[in-house]
Amino acid sequence: MTNQAEQALRRLELTISRRLDGLMHGQHQGLLPGPGSEAGDSRVYVPGEDDVRRMDWAVTARTTVPHVRDLVSDRELETWALADLSPSMDFGTTDTDKRDLVVSAIGAIGFLTSRMGDRFGALVLHDDALHRMPARTGRPALYGLLHSLLDAPRGRPAQDAPDLAEGIDVLAAMRRRHGLRVVVSDFLEAQPSLDPGAERAWERPIRRLAARHQVLAVEVMDPRELELPNVGTVAFTDPETGHVSEVHLSPRVRAAYAEAAALQREGTRAALRRAGVSHLVLRTDRDWVFDIAQFALRQRRMAHLAHRRAGT
Repeated sequence: MTNQAEQALRRLELTISRRLDGLMHGQHQGLLPGPGSEAGDSRVYVPGEDDVRRMDWAVTARTTVPHVRDLVSDRELETWALADLSPSMDFGTTDTDKRDLVVSAIGAIGFLTSRMGDRFGALVLHDDALHRMPARTGRPALYGLLHSLLDAPRGRPAQDAPDLAEGIDVLAAMRRRHGLRVVVSDFLEAQPSLDPGAERAWERPIRRLAARHQVLAVEVMDPRELELPNVGTVAFTDPETGHVSEVHLSPRVRAAYAEAAALQREGTRAALRRAGVSHLVLRTDRDWVFDIAQFALRQRRMAHLAHRRAGT
């Protein structure tokens, strides 16, 4: 490991251990609170919301009121992440680029889950292949995984390269045991649809993944993907194909672009909502540590309120 990469990873770990833990009040319970397989307390059954397979028949018989048994999150689970390092991720107009945010997000999830003893592995969508990094426990293994992500060369346009949908399908087929699955991508498509209600190419695969696992979709974006500056004529290069076009950024062009970008992003939000997965947005012009912490706290509050409503 080069000194530069080693220093970058140490800074990342310190950032996560100091700032993220502080923002989350030192009560780490995972980014997504949810069910596992270890039996917990019983509570009153809520028709239409609770799984009848978790019915606590002993308490139900004793009280004559249907009860279900809550589940405590497993320990020593496997967390798998799909890291999108396709050419569109090598873009950034602020102090960082989208690829850096991918590594930061993977690192944050990896460091947090490794403290709970979980094994952590990754699939990397890069160039013309999907690269598999086996799930292992411990800090050295996670450092090795993150170092591989940092060392990966910039993406190159490649024919027949696997897309995000294929990556999610492979992620779903690898391990059957329930766990956390994380997809880190910009969710941009070669032929984007501006209809928010249209089905995305990756929507069905991620819905199938969510049927068996907890799924967190981390959408990475740069502000220039949402609106264009007033700088006259600009040469644009499509990172996925290498095609170059010159465009004059008139007010009309800029307004049309902003509208199309907003529709595309709304389509991504709608598709993830339909798939039933958690959705975290990270931007290159924002404090990603703060955004992750706020997301985790919001998820815990929602889970706590849902549990209280179910128990009333």
